[in-house]
Amino acid sequence: MYTTSHCPYCVQAERLLTHKGVTDVDKVRVDLHPERRAEMMHRTGRRSVPQIYIGELHVGGYRELAALERAGELDSLLGSRAHECAANPPDPQVK
Repeated sequence: MYTTSHCPYCVQAERLLTHKGVTDVDKVRVDLHPERRAEMMHRTGRRSVPQIYIGELHVGGYRELAALERAGELDSLLGSRAHECAANPPDPQVK
């Protein structure tokens, strides 16, 4: 996930992915590495963060990620990680 230090949508995206059982979010800080921002723009055609990949699939930003969740399609994209999360849902008291 391409991200910056002060991005509320990045935080929401990571929170959703964590809720789905993803524990290994690879964060690329484009605010610290301008060459990585150029890479992100070349790969995605977008300037804003977050830009989220699941494997090699470019999902888009937080809104697209959340739309996949609402449509019931995110679990299948996440594969076995989502199934593990469904079997062992996170504690609702933990935020």
